Amino acid sequence: MNIPEIIDLRSDTVTKPTPAMREAMATCEVGDDVFGDDPTVIELERMTAEMVGTEASVWCPTGTMANQVAVATHTRPGQEVIAGNWSHIVNYELGGIAWNSLCQLYPVSDEGGRPSLKDVDAVIREETMHTPGTGLLCLENTHNRRGGRVIPIEELRALADLGHRRDVPVYLDGARIWNASTASGVPVSQYAACVDSMMFCLSKGLASPAGSMLCGRREFIDRARRLRKRMGGGLRQAGVLAACGIVSLREMIHRLGEDHENAKRLAKAMSGSGALQIDPETVQTNICIFKLPEGVSGTSVDFAAAARAEGLLVTCMGRDHVRMVTHNDFRGEWIEAVVRRASEAMAKIG
Repeated sequence: MNIPEIIDLRSDTVTKPTPAMREAMATCEVGDDVFGDDPTVIELERMTAEMVGTEASVWCPTGTMANQVAVATHTRPGQEVIAGNWSHIVNYELGGIAWNSLCQLYPVSDEGGRPSLKDVDAVIREETMHTPGTGLLCLENTHNRRGGRVIPIEELRALADLGHRRDVPVYLDGARIWNASTASGVPVSQYAACVDSMMFCLSKGLASPAGSMLCGRREFIDRARRLRKRMGGGLRQAGVLAACGIVSLREMIHRLGEDHENAKRLAKAMSGSGALQIDPETVQTNICIFKLPEGVSGTSVDFAAAARAEGLLVTCMGRDHVRMVTHNDFRGEWIEAVVRRASEAMAKIG
């Protein structure tokens, strides 16, 4: 068995373009997307809207830009945005909501991967002389920091219905929505139908080198396209990247279940080794959040450094947790090597 010198499980963003993607990049037709005449971008946006059941979509260079464009399109300055306290949009976008939209965040607990109806209902506010009005509710599916948890469609629908009853639009950061669909069996179109707009990434489990799709009603997407330009997302011959997205939608969705199975096998093997702690039953998709064993003197940073020296790359998630994410470039037969390298790293810091 050929085990690579470096096994990279930091994220599913580390995948390399497939041969089909490289061929598509070399042969696709291109134009100037800012002028709206790149035929490959146009085709990707058409395919996306058709697949998720929305009126329109717009290609964005990154998921963070798609999130920020969506928030800015839905809100006006001075409003409040409700989001889970461990969500990507709160933790990993450099305060972008305040910077780009001039809105303030109201974080609520998202234990289990989503906020509760009770908590959301309690913090929606009317605009008064003293309080900002709630301009948007943001949800995340699957939830990164909560171990790739899937929001059940019934709970997503209930949260969205609550927002709509209170005249609050609902946005879904669906960076890994195709993973959620694969795990749950619920079509992505049903998730999209619950909310006012949704984003998904092409550059994670779907293995494109870049790109995310923002989906919604046509009028919303028209305004979002203008804000994308304002934020620097008006690429010219973007078809060379959109071509990879078309390959992702045609060829990469069906194989996500393999990543999920590898993540579950990894969690079970790691738990059995005692090197890192996890309840394998909590792994739903392709993300494993491991806890360092009790009594270990080192931190997640120490473990990550020791693991790197052993040829294993992981991501730190707080002081005593690390993340490993399975993906298209990871092979199930490497799991034993991952566990062995993690055990050796733990021995160094224990």
